[in-house]
Amino acid sequence: MYKLSLITGDGIGPELSESAISVLNTIHDKLDLKFDITKLSAGDKALSETGKSLPDETVDAIKRSDACMKAPVGESAADVIVVLRRMLDLYANIRPAKSYPHMPALRDDIDMVIVRENTEDLYAGKEFSLGDSAVALRIISESASKRIAKYAFESATQRDSMKKVTCVHKSNVMRVTDGLFAKACTEVSKDYPDVRFEQMYVDACAMNLIRQPEQFDVVVTTNLFGDILSDESSQVVGGLGMAPAANIGDNFALFEPVHGAAFDIAGKDIANPSSFLLSIKLMLDWLGNKHNDSKCLEVGAKLESAIFDLVKTGVKTRDIGGDNSTSEFTKQITDNL
Repeated sequence: MYKLSLITGDGIGPELSESAISVLNTIHDKLDLKFDITKLSAGDKALSETGKSLPDETVDAIKRSDACMKAPVGESAADVIVVLRRMLDLYANIRPAKSYPHMPALRDDIDMVIVRENTEDLYAGKEFSLGDSAVALRIISESASKRIAKYAFESATQRDSMKKVTCVHKSNVMRVTDGLFAKACTEVSKDYPDVRFEQMYVDACAMNLIRQPEQFDVVVTTNLFGDILSDESSQVVGGLGMAPAANIGDNFALFEPVHGAAFDIAGKDIANPSSFLLSIKLMLDWLGNKHNDSKCLEVGAKLESAIFDLVKTGVKTRDIGGDNSTSEFTKQITDNL
């Protein structure tokens, strides 16, 4: 049995959490993969009730679990997810972008993943005032760059795809920091002769994600560039509602939908739960690989197929132009499972 922690979040977070629990309970009862789920509080509501957006008891419960799921939180999001990434050394942010039927993707053959370094760069938060200026330190280390590059190449070897890694940087301008990142990725590429390796400047990558998105397989990049490009790639395949995310370290991982808390539709039972449910698929894959559990991998594939088969029929939630509520959409997925 896997112990799972679940941050239920703010806005539409609690509704999506109930969708996730429903799917996990179906897997538990019908597919013989057992879970013990602990609901946790973090975010705006937790801040108002306890004075902390990430209460100590929530952190302790997360550390006792095998993996964590996080529904979207509100304005305090950075005080939750950024802190957890650093605290648990979740150095790889994984953002798949895949075309699904009846979604407004630019093409129907897009299947890429952006592997983003998750712990340093400008997001290290080293900012200060200097006279009438503000300064931010961009931290890029060889060790972190090689670690994320290795993750990207390993991912490419495991994907049923073109086996290609694209290193994205801006070393023609930021010659020291991005030069180091590019050099580290190049050195790691030598250990993977069966994986095609290319480099691309970030502005060219942003353009080519629109022009030729089908040409990308695995993109590895720094924290800030990865944050921007991964949101772009989500829109390329039809929007954030079908975009899952994982934050992965050597010993722990956290899984979340890409989108925010969407307070404007909270409580209306109309939010698309697919991003969160596809994040559960990523969690099952991670658990399966970490624990050599083929059952997790099998169930993860079944969950993605259940979502794919449902949207293939044209079923959508009301927030993206469909007729189904969140709970109705979830019920059809559990029936498919």
